[in-house]
Formats: sequence, structure tokens, C-alpha cells
Amino acid sequence: MQLSTCDSLDKIPAASWNELAGDTNPFVQHDFLLALEQHQCLRPFGWFPCYLLVKENDKLIGATPSYIKNNSYGEFVFDWSWADAYHQAGKHYYPKMVTAIPFTPANGPRFLVHPEADRSLIIESLTAFSLETAKALNLSGIHNLFMHKDITEQQKAKGFFQRIDCQFHWKNNNYQSFDHFLSFLKPKKRKNIRQERKKISNASITIKRLRGEELTDLQWQQLYKFYQITFLKKSGSPTLTLEFFKAVKHRLLAIVAYNDMEMVAGAICVIGKDTLYGRHWGCFEDYDGLHFEVCYYQGIEYCIENNLTNFEPGAQGQHKIARGFLPVKTWSSHWLEDDQFRPLVIAHCQRENEQMQLHYLELCRHSPFKE
Repeated sequence: MQLSTCDSLDKIPAASWNELAGDTNPFVQHDFLLALEQHQCLRPFGWFPCYLLVKENDKLIGATPSYIKNNSYGEFVFDWSWADAYHQAGKHYYPKMVTAIPFTPANGPRFLVHPEADRSLIIESLTAFSLETAKALNLSGIHNLFMHKDITEQQKAKGFFQRIDCQFHWKNNNYQSFDHFLSFLKPKKRKNIRQERKKISNASITIKRLRGEELTDLQWQQLYKFYQITFLKKSGSPTLTLEFFKAVKHRLLAIVAYNDMEMVAGAICVIGKDTLYGRHWGCFEDYDGLHFEVCYYQGIEYCIENNLTNFEPGAQGQHKIARGFLPVKTWSSHWLEDDQFRPLVIAHCQRENEQMQLHYLELCRHSPFKE
């Protein structure tokens, strides 16, 4: 096997990469990752591609979407306090290596393996190579985010430690319609959802669901303004460009709200083979219940109508539970080079994981579904 790094996906044939990535998760597809590179979404925000590759007889059999980072922005597994501790001790936390999908808090494959290759061996080789690369580049550590639990377990043998978090996902249990889905909820929860949806119809708001290819340039410009305004309200930076969205529009679903023919709100979702991923939302003025309608209920209806089995509406938000989204654990694995900080952070994560486990169990008790 030959192991190497690559600083751009335009040097890797799309067919070779996608043979590893499969067709289920849209975020690890060649076109999605390359569009991030080509449309000014990465380097301006401190993401520098460093893809790890495994080849056998010049055939790509393993890879990771890895990046060298000089900050912790856009990761959604927060380590700012670790960076602060390093700084206070007079040490450098950046640069570091992150294996993740930029600005995307969604579970998925991070160690991509050819279907005919030995999966365990390739993951072990990529893990070892990531350590070699981190040490050669004098990086503070490696952070593999939103990955499958079994890989985090396998990496423990190489000195990695786990970190657990929680999201809220909707599962399609063969629902025939939105009302059929509601029939499985407790009466009070069902009534609340119907009341929230009724507010939208009473306000003369019209909702449309459009595939990315169906949007006109004017609609794209308006939708992008919604995306921007959400960041500006929170003093953040809109990292994804309009050109990026247009480059991957075949993977996108736009859910837009109209009031008297004027577009007043919208959400951008990403469509996978079996999962809808809710991502970006914005509005010019507040309407009671509009966020829930555009970001949750329309997505649920889309999944039911198109036989998608999962709806992941993004990170955080315990209010999602009352609307049919149940808690799901997410996993990441980490390695730190510094002998002084590593045991301290490991102990911190162990305590954090114990608390997260208790928190997860408590959240499960609040399921809106009938017993």
C-alpha cells in the first residue's frame, strides 16, 4: 500500500473517490467536497485540505476528508476551551488536523474504504498515517468528527479517546401521511403541532418545496439572503457562497415561504439517498410558527412522500423532541500530542461523556410518542 496526502480533490478522479464514498451520504461525494474548495468556502475560513489517501497498485482504496485548521470554526464539536487552556499555558493548539465535513454537523463516513478492500486494515492504516502526518507537521492533535461509533472504538488502540454529543433525528416508520405520523403522538403533542400549522395557514402563508435545479436566479439570490441574514443576526460569518450552493443544487431542496407573492423565509436542505438533512434557515420578519413549519414539518412531509427513512434537521435544539425528533448520540475521536494536556483532556471527556449519557437518558424520557 502507498500512503500519501493530497491538497485538492481536483487531483483525484471523481469516479475513484466516489467508488469509496458510495452513494448514500451526499457530504462525502466528490462534487460536494470539491465545490467547497472551488467556491471560496474553505481557505478564507481556515480550512486547508489535507486528504489522506491509501493506494494499492496505484488504485485508490482508502481516503479521508481531512483538513489542517488554524481555528475551531465550523466544526460543531467544540474545543475552544482546550485551545484557551493551551494558550494560557504558553502552548500552541493550532494548527491541528480535523477529519470532518466543513460546516456540517451530520453523522457519516469519515474513513472511506473501497468495497473490495479490507475495511479494518484500511482504517488502521489511515489512522496510523494520520498520526505520522500530524507529528511530521507538528500539529497539536487530530479530531475526527461525527463519525461511526465502531471506528472510534477501533482507534482507541492508537491512543484516541471518544467524545459523545446528542442530536435529534426523525425516523420514518412507514408513515403514509403527515396525519398518520401525528396519530402516533400523544394527544397534547399532536394538538400543539396542528395548532402551529394552522397559524401558518391563517396568516395566508404559502409554502413551496422546490429542488435546487428548479429555482430561478432571482429565487437563489433571495434564498441566499435568508442564509446570510441568520449569520448576521448572530454576529457570525456566512461561510458558504452562493456559487457553492448553485454548484451542488442537484443535491438541494429549498423550502420557501411566500406572503402575498413575496418570499419571506426559506430553508435549504440536502438530500441523501435515504436521509434529508436540514441545514440553513432565514427570514426577514417573524411569523408565529413559521420556523417549525419550514424547518421541520415540511421536511417530515417530504420524507414521507419520497420514502426517505431519516430526517436530520441539524445540531442542538431540545424543542425538536416535542415535534417528533428523538435524541441520537453522535461520536467523535480525538488525539493530542502534548503529554501534559492529553491525560487532563481525557479525564475531562470521560466526565463529560458520563454526563452526556445521563442527559441522553433524560431526553429519551420526554418522547412525544405514545407508549
